Order: sequence, then structure tokens, then C-alpha cells
Amino acid sequence: MCKPTYRHLCTLVIAAACLAAAPAIALAQSATIAIKAQQAYMIDAETGTVLLATNENTAFPPASLAKLMTVEVVTDALSKGQISADTSYPVSEYAWRTGGAPSRTSTMFAGLKSSISVNDLLTGIIVQNANDGCIIVAEGMAGSDAAFAKRMTERAGVLGMSGSTFANSTGLPDQVSKTTARDMVLLAKHIHETFGERYGLFSKPDFEWNRIFQRNKNSLLGNGIDGLGLGFAEGHGFSTVLSAERDGRRIYLALAGLADDKTRQEEARRVVEWGLTAFQKRNLFQKDETVGNIGVYGGGVGAIDLAVHEAVSVLIPISNPERLSGRIVYNWPLNAPLAAGYNAATLKIFSGEKLLREVPLYTTVAVEKGTLTQNAAGALKELLFFWL
Repeated sequence: MCKPTYRHLCTLVIAAACLAAAPAIALAQSATIAIKAQQAYMIDAETGTVLLATNENTAFPPASLAKLMTVEVVTDALSKGQISADTSYPVSEYAWRTGGAPSRTSTMFAGLKSSISVNDLLTGIIVQNANDGCIIVAEGMAGSDAAFAKRMTERAGVLGMSGSTFANSTGLPDQVSKTTARDMVLLAKHIHETFGERYGLFSKPDFEWNRIFQRNKNSLLGNGIDGLGLGFAEGHGFSTVLSAERDGRRIYLALAGLADDKTRQEEARRVVEWGLTAFQKRNLFQKDETVGNIGVYGGGVGAIDLAVHEAVSVLIPISNPERLSGRIVYNWPLNAPLAAGYNAATLKIFSGEKLLREVPLYTTVAVEKGTLTQNAAGALKELLFFWL
């Protein structure tokens, strides 16, 4: 049993395909790649392994990447039956002037005072990067673009995007909107996993609206990349968030702070290729396998085993696979009684100082509250461990 602190850490050895409690460190992932992006984050879809992380929590303006949040809010409303694909919204003069033909920005050329279905608006937003489509759906669903943006920010919080705030549905310049590479990857993963057949819109080659034919604005599509979007913010550079799949492996990547579109094109394809070819899968734990144990205060026993509920795997470099380390993290003291299956801790799997993934750990049995004598003995032991 490890000595406790207020935020208790138990360091474990990960060797071959198993992990056991031990007072030592072990594993490091040596595969690296030099990047030109200021912010970057990439994960493996199946295992959740973090393959690349550079300033992933540093904020930058989302620009047109904000449209992905708009699309998510619309799709969430569709899934809850709040609107339907056939629901139509009118094209206001504000939407037409701000995001339509007069704006000289990305547009689906929505006709002033016409009405457009949610299905067509989604297609225009995803394929044509349509600013007018965003504003039309925002006004239709929330009454105004600002009110819809508030809904976007609230929804982002629900999805765990703690570093994101949105001031409008389009990503057009403002002083408030911000996001992070990590948040964009979380959003990309969520969209891919929940969109179903609609995800195919991201790779739809073209879309014609109001007799105007436009090809998909995402120039990164192809060679495994099948979505999601591009962004540019004055003074902050070029960005992208994308998903790519090859031979049954999928990755999610966000890059930001790139100098120009040419660099974005080259870097995105190079990093995707690295992410899809430089790693191999290693199985660490089977479903319901015990990982380690932690101390319990005030119970009939002094320690309890913890297990994973699902099989746990990570990706490691093909070229130089080294050892991994794990840390069981929990809030001390852990007080009895405890039910079996209680999420008591988190396993953090590291490559050196790099966090690869986090896995919830659950109690394997119930722990009843101890007797007065057991509680007194436990209190003395925990006190001694704490001060030592």
C-alpha cells in the first residue's frame, strides 16, 4: 500500500502485458515528431492513447472550427427530437448580409427571405463552410446568433470542452471566442462517434445551392482523411481538426498556429502519416483485471483491490518500444463503507512524463465500516503514513 497524500499517487510498473503494484517507475515512449504548429493534440480512437501533445490546452481563436460546434448543437437537437431534418428556417437580412453573398466570406448563397431546411443548412455548413447557413440555423433555433452561441458554450461544457467559449455560430472574428487543440479533438471524436450516417457529409465532394455549384472547402480530404474542418484567424495563423482512418485504425488530430495554408497542408498530412504508421498496439489489462490496491480508512480491511471494467490497451512506438509507468490517483482518505464497483480511483498511464491515457478503476468487493478498534488502529496508521 502506498503512502498517502491529499491527492494520493501509487506508482506502478507496466511490463509486457500486465501491470502490478510496485514502488518503482518504468515506461517511456520515444517516438517523437518535430512539428511547426504552435498547438497540437492527437489521440488514437480505439485506445484513447495520446500520440502527440504540444500546448494542447493553450487557447486560440477557433475561427471556422467554431462551425463544428454549431453542427454538433444542431445534430444534438435532431437526436433529441427538438427539430427535424425537414424543419425550415427563414433567411433574415442579417444572415444574408453578414454571412451571405454580400459578405464575401464562405457562403452557401442562401436567398434573402427564402426558407431552408435543417438538412440543407447542415450540408451547406459542412461542405461549403457556409457562414450564412450557420446564422440562419442559429436564429431559427435560438432567436439570435448570440443566444445560439451561448448554447454552444454550454454544450461544449457538457462535452468536457472546458477551454472553449463561443461568441457566434460562424467563427467570424470577435474578442471572446476561444478553444484549444484538446477541446477540438474531443469534439471531433464525439462528432465521429455520434453522427452516424451524417458524418459522410464531411467528405461529400460538392454541394449545389441556389444554382451555385461549390466543391468541398476542406482541401485536406483524401489519403485517409475523411473530415472535419479548417480555420484561420488573423494574428494566430491557420488551424485544422481532422479525423483519419486506415486499415481499421482511426486517429483524431488538431493543429493550430501554422504560418500559412501550404504549411498546414504539409504538416497535417505528415503528422497523420506518422500517427497511422509509427505505433503498435499493446494490451495491458483484460476486462475486470485487478490493477493494484489502495488504502481504506475506517473499514473492516485496511486496503482494497481495484480493477478495470474494460480491456485496456495503449499504442507504443514500433521503432523503439520502451517501458510504461502507471499511477493510481485517488482522493485521500478513502473512507468506508464502499460498495463493490465503486469508481474509487483513476489509473494514469505515462510515457516518461507524457500522459498517454486515463482509465477509471473500480473496487472489486464491498468494504463495510470497521469496528471502533479497527477504526482507531486505522486512524493511527494513516496518521503515521501521512507524516512519514
